[in-house]
Amino acid sequence: MAPLSHDVLGAMERAVQHKAQPWNFTPPDFFSVCERFRGLAGSLTGTSSENLAIVPSVSYALATAARNLPFQPGQEIVTLADQFPSNVYVWRKLAQRHQGRIVSARRDSGDDWTASVLNAIGPDTAIVAVPHCHWADGRVVDLEAVGEACRAQGAALVLDLTQSLGAMPIDFARVQPDFAVAACYKWLMGPYGIGVMYVAPQHQNGEPIEHNWINRQGAQDFSRLVDYQDEYQTGARRFDMGEKSNPPLLEGACAGFEFLLTFGVDSIVATLAEKTTKIAEAADQIGLGSAPVGIRAPHFLSLDLTKDRIDGLTERLAEKSVFASVRGQSLRVTPHLYNNDDDTQALLEALA
Repeated sequence: MAPLSHDVLGAMERAVQHKAQPWNFTPPDFFSVCERFRGLAGSLTGTSSENLAIVPSVSYALATAARNLPFQPGQEIVTLADQFPSNVYVWRKLAQRHQGRIVSARRDSGDDWTASVLNAIGPDTAIVAVPHCHWADGRVVDLEAVGEACRAQGAALVLDLTQSLGAMPIDFARVQPDFAVAACYKWLMGPYGIGVMYVAPQHQNGEPIEHNWINRQGAQDFSRLVDYQDEYQTGARRFDMGEKSNPPLLEGACAGFEFLLTFGVDSIVATLAEKTTKIAEAADQIGLGSAPVGIRAPHFLSLDLTKDRIDGLTERLAEKSVFASVRGQSLRVTPHLYNNDDDTQALLEALA
């Protein structure tokens, strides 16, 4: 999880105080706080706020996608091998329900994931569910190439961008996903328990996984809520989670968006690429190899470990106030703008 900046923490604390006096949280506030989130998320992603829904988690968004995408018996769903579980379980369930099949694309040693995903897509592919970069090794998927292959086969493309959105640019107009989601607690620099889901226009008349009052037409008029409505709010709003008007989470996420917009994703990715490359070059001198930028995401460094080096490694690093994660046979190192040269030196000395 990303640490909460002073601005994010301050926004959340002010929002808690606002909600502590609910008589000051008026009916229009239920909607304005959501639209502020949606507008900033649209600016960050370069897509219309009409295409964005407020979700509590990646699993919620993927369940929505699974409900609204066609899938016939005998068809296939393509995922990555050893992909994060939330982007696997929902597709396994869908395949079981309709007598379909999961195809786990596996990459050759040293390569990125793109070739293996493209090779896995065929006439029986109904859905391709992949990230922009793998959560364990950081190697990238060329989403534009995968999107083109999906369209050629008539397959849907569903993206989990939690490991990349905010630290890697993505052009939704060129990739053309059907659904995409990112939890806010990682590279979007926000709190836990909230995320943003992209819904392509052709799916915005679909069925949400829950039916709540606030997503229906006319919900702004609290005096007429029992005039039950079949019609939904416009765009992707029908897919918003219930009790979405949660100021601490929404305002905290908005402050995270503002942080990213202040610096710009292009500048962030360039800075982080420089940081991870410097670490990679130094780590290589002590026998910890890694993939170069291009094969791996610029913000995401994965140092190769032998089995005898894994046990207790993160605990020993933490004793030196160095924090990283072991994922499989690698050490995941993911600095951000708040990390300085002293932090890099501390990491390298601890690893040595």
